[in-house]
Amino acid sequence: MVSRARSKSFYERWMEQEGVPIVEGFSVRDLRELALRPWKRLGCDGAYLQLSGLEGVAGVYVGKLAPGQSLEPEKHLFEKIIYIVEGEGVAEIQQQGRVPQAFHWRAGSLFSPPMNATHRLINHSPEPALFLAVTTAPLALDHYHNARFVFNNDFCFSDRYDGERDYFAPREEHYLSSGNRRWIYETNFISDLRGAAAVAVEPRWRGENVTQLEMANNALTGRLAGWPVGKCYTPEDHGGGVVLVNLGSEGYSLIWPKEFGPKPYETGHRHRVVRVDWQAGSVFSAPANCFQRHFNTGREPGLQLALYCGGEKFPMGAEVAAMRAAVYTSVMENPMPGEFADEDAEIRRMYELELRHKGIAPDVNYAVAVNAH
Repeated sequence: MVSRARSKSFYERWMEQEGVPIVEGFSVRDLRELALRPWKRLGCDGAYLQLSGLEGVAGVYVGKLAPGQSLEPEKHLFEKIIYIVEGEGVAEIQQQGRVPQAFHWRAGSLFSPPMNATHRLINHSPEPALFLAVTTAPLALDHYHNARFVFNNDFCFSDRYDGERDYFAPREEHYLSSGNRRWIYETNFISDLRGAAAVAVEPRWRGENVTQLEMANNALTGRLAGWPVGKCYTPEDHGGGVVLVNLGSEGYSLIWPKEFGPKPYETGHRHRVVRVDWQAGSVFSAPANCFQRHFNTGREPGLQLALYCGGEKFPMGAEVAAMRAAVYTSVMENPMPGEFADEDAEIRRMYELELRHKGIAPDVNYAVAVNAH
């Protein structure tokens, strides 16, 4: 009997054929400093991010459009959300048999081309435009393992998008989910995610704003969280495929396997703790079944976008089943007693030391809880 090495997934093999860099690891400190290469299929410079926590659920890539440059038109049988890091321009979207639509984007814009609608980005400005795309391409390509079917299918998802004239019009309405009391912001376009509109809602927890973003009738959704200077998140854990994009301030995150509990230093597992430093423009993804804590060490409020599968409108069955089985019971939904006094003392000591070095006083109740994904 001959042993055989594990086969790469179809998505992994397909990425390698795209001819652009594939960046691995936990994180990218600054998307603007990535080494990109010409990307024939898309018509721009780009790179894939194959981060540790994506786990075959989410795909991530970065593209850079030169002044006056346009992406090649594309459509595909997977969902995609685009965040504009730098630049400004126009997006063109066309549903089969419908009049094309266009809208203006700029740095901070977030939007989702509807499933299998033809779309492209155009840079009308005199400066380069940099964008980040998060997709469900791994799920689609691994399932069908046929790129021609995924990218050249004429099926029209008119139930998602039928050329409505106001489809990409900015919206301001928020509503409160009756199930988990989470704020929901249902929109297909946000002009500037870094502005106050998307998080200007009543905080669910002490001092922290969280809004769930539902876009383009996707299962791929987002969560925008803002929290104050001198504060951090309590430990949280979730499944794989969560992409975290930092939009404001600076700080660091600690990641460690859930099996070591919320006190990795006190239990002698400090060597299993991974530190990820971040700033505006950082992206990272932690593996499943790991605790994460996000520490704001900057002089402005932290602002973080999380993109993942499983929203309020279209939850993923696997996530629903796991929550029913209490697999994803999270510390953030059950905060530690005594105003977090029962946490790992070394974690708090390190954070307070970093704040003192920057002349920032930690809040007495310095930890804030977050919504479950």
